[in-house]
Amino acid sequence: MKELSRIATEVRASTTLAVDSLAKQMKADGYDVVGFGTGEPDFDTPDNIKLAAIEAIRDGKTKYTPAAGMPELRKAIAAKMGADFGLEYDFTQVTVASGAKHSVYIALCALLNPGDEVILPAPYWVSYYEMIRMAGGVPFIIEAGEKQHFKISPEQLDSVIGRRTKALILNNPSNPTGMLYTREELEQIAEICRKHDIYVISDEIYYKLVYDDKDFVSFPTLSEDAYSRTILINGVSKSYAMTGWRIGYACADRNISKVMANFLSHSTGAPGTMNQIAAIEALKGPQEQVEDMRRIFEERRNYIVEHMNSLQDVSCIRPDGAFYIMLNLEKLIGRTIGGKYIGNDDDFAVALLEQAHVAVVPCSGFGAPGFVRWTYAASMEDIREGCNRLEKFLQQ
Repeated sequence: MKELSRIATEVRASTTLAVDSLAKQMKADGYDVVGFGTGEPDFDTPDNIKLAAIEAIRDGKTKYTPAAGMPELRKAIAAKMGADFGLEYDFTQVTVASGAKHSVYIALCALLNPGDEVILPAPYWVSYYEMIRMAGGVPFIIEAGEKQHFKISPEQLDSVIGRRTKALILNNPSNPTGMLYTREELEQIAEICRKHDIYVISDEIYYKLVYDDKDFVSFPTLSEDAYSRTILINGVSKSYAMTGWRIGYACADRNISKVMANFLSHSTGAPGTMNQIAAIEALKGPQEQVEDMRRIFEERRNYIVEHMNSLQDVSCIRPDGAFYIMLNLEKLIGRTIGGKYIGNDDDFAVALLEQAHVAVVPCSGFGAPGFVRWTYAASMEDIREGCNRLEKFLQQ
């Protein structure tokens, strides 16, 4: 048999999904596993959104829509960006895809030629790295450690841009760190992107989940130039607890949006019609539950950060948004816990799962070895139990 695609066979499995899969298998085998792996709100989709989809099915709204999404949904997205950020997008500048992840991939396909470099700040969401390669690009990693709050500096960015650099991926607030860039930091990054004429893929899927009364700044609002070179990625999965509905979107220059729409028309087409109708209701309907969820996430964050920083030999910094924390394992590397040698974050995650039945994500796949990611998109009961199990595990 002839060989399979080299691009496809070199794609690594998602670290996040791999841990979640192992945890689910242990649960199926009868183990009491507390999971902090996948970034999925534990809340149910609000009833008004579910009812909109049910009514759409009953009304026979189950046919194909335009590849870029229903005009009604694209108009609702454009209106939402105007209401939340003051951004002016025509609906023709909006493309709808099967989740924000899919939107990032389609954006990369629209931008990249073989060998183009994409700057990726580390820690990064694990799928960015693979998507860049799948689209024919080359990931160029800039490391931003805990001492700089996991955020790249303007000087770092300016020093690595070369003739092959095509774009920067900026995830704000960040998965996996939860850190938020300030307006001043973003303005400096935007100026460097303007100077070197590179695109920005700004993934803002967690923009509704920001804490401590901090201000979120959307990248294309910084200037006319930033607006023109930014592909703004967003969706309904995190803010409206609609992960399984698979509705993401991108807002961009008309030429970019046209290329993305053409690409969608020959690959997946648009998401399910009833799902798009549900997303319209999410964007245009009552918004109180979004704030309710944000408030609960903030309470959970406060608890988990305080508890973990009270433990010996581990620590975390307080995230500004999203629903993740990065647990620093530096003092544990090279030690043996419960008979298990901890040589790296992967060893720690396996030992914690096998011995304490707590599932977390090792961050080596996120470009941050020596850390594990915990999500607090879990019930407070599970968070308390998970923290208690961690404490007992560390005392071995």
